[in-house]
Amino acid sequence: MIDRAGLAEFLRRRRESLQPEDVGLPRGQRRRTSGLRREEVAMLCHISADYYSRLERERGPHPSDQMIASIAQGLHLSLAERDHLFRLAGHQPPLRGGAGDHISPGMLRIFDRLADTPAEIVTELGETLRQTPVGIALTGDNTRYTGPDRSIGYRWFTDPATRALYHPDDHTLHSRVFAAGLRETVTRRGPHSWAANLQSLLYARSEEFRAVWNDHEVGVGFNEVKRFIHPELGPIDLTCQALVDPAASQALLVYTAIPGSESYDKLQLLAVIGDQLNSFDAPPASPHN
Repeated sequence: MIDRAGLAEFLRRRRESLQPEDVGLPRGQRRRTSGLRREEVAMLCHISADYYSRLERERGPHPSDQMIASIAQGLHLSLAERDHLFRLAGHQPPLRGGAGDHISPGMLRIFDRLADTPAEIVTELGETLRQTPVGIALTGDNTRYTGPDRSIGYRWFTDPATRALYHPDDHTLHSRVFAAGLRETVTRRGPHSWAANLQSLLYARSEEFRAVWNDHEVGVGFNEVKRFIHPELGPIDLTCQALVDPAASQALLVYTAIPGSESYDKLQLLAVIGDQLNSFDAPPASPHN
């Protein structure tokens, strides 16, 4: 059963404890609210402000588990806080492990400070959970995919458009990396996991995947420099650094270029494109900021 009073109080306390800079929002000069406003939380959670306000007032419909997961992420809750929120809402918390999409508050704080850099947070299966505007300008919005297509490894073998983003000379290595990485994940997660399901789907769909899978390779890694082919700017060579969260089996990938190089100049152009994308998505200014 939902604990409406406990849920409302917990949401209020968590909202009031967060500052705009904690979640990557501007503070503004005339701010009177001690923490975040309800409208800001609603925006972060991708729900309507009216719906969120009703939850804090102990009213409204019983929120779904998907809604609670979105609120937990928007409020930058820890895993313990997320599980508590699920129980207050009358749901069993999701199982912890590699299949989870919940990003830790620490990882989000780092990500929020990379707005001018291509960066993304990915799962162990290469599913993009968050992506900076410059990252979207580089490869497109990888968070839009659903089902098996969420995994870049799956798209690599099934969607030619995914391959077109990378230098053709690197395609063979990429195929080996994705197959080897999937093999390791299947072994780690077991035969009934989502990783095993992806392997079965790919084995049925892709002759190339069957060939590299049957080589039984593990431990294959990418080159230090990833060579992208941007549809407008052409070749861009970027170094990829990864910050791994082992508790959630997620990684923050950050792409940089050597200062003074042609790729560095192109990255500055991508930053301008990213700023334009970000301005399109930004909420309208409020006089109470």
